[in-house]
Amino acid sequence: MFEAAKPRKLPPLARFALDIGPLAIFFAVLRLSDIFAATAVFMVAIVAALMIGFLIERRLSPMPIVTGVVVLIFGGLTLYLHDKTFIKLKPTIIYTIFAILLASGIATGRNFIKTLFDHAFHLTDDGWRILTYRWIVFFVAMAVLNEIVWRNFSDTFWAGFKLFGAIPLTLVFAMAQTPLVLRYEVKQEPES
Repeated sequence: MFEAAKPRKLPPLARFALDIGPLAIFFAVLRLSDIFAATAVFMVAIVAALMIGFLIERRLSPMPIVTGVVVLIFGGLTLYLHDKTFIKLKPTIIYTIFAILLASGIATGRNFIKTLFDHAFHLTDDGWRILTYRWIVFFVAMAVLNEIVWRNFSDTFWAGFKLFGAIPLTLVFAMAQTPLVLRYEVKQEPES
């Protein structure tokens, strides 16, 4: 009678919009109100984005789950304690978690970058290892940069940096890895 909804993949632009939508909403509400109202709306938006993504794709990726959990924990602490420090620490915590996860994967012989992206491109083991080390350094640098920005600038500047600075920096860094990917790419043999 009822068929289960079939999972489908969101187009890259729709996925990107779903991923940054809550942050854009946070920034907009902060411009209109204060950081506490923006945090409350951000928490609702992140849950809504996760639910929409799950309803369409029938799965949740690890990175949005980690981000969502950290947003809810630190957003909750921000609202409960009425202390904006917690929401400002959230990016630092997320970047640090990602760096630690990648480093622990390398230390235990599991390459999480390979697990996440092996369906998109295939690299040699050396290529995956170098790519992972680069992302570890990037995430540590972004954690440090978030600390510098939130401690030295206004709430609005910090929120703008997250949306208009951190996201473009991440995209530029990812694109800058193209030569490495091309150098260590494993060519697939054409099927005859």
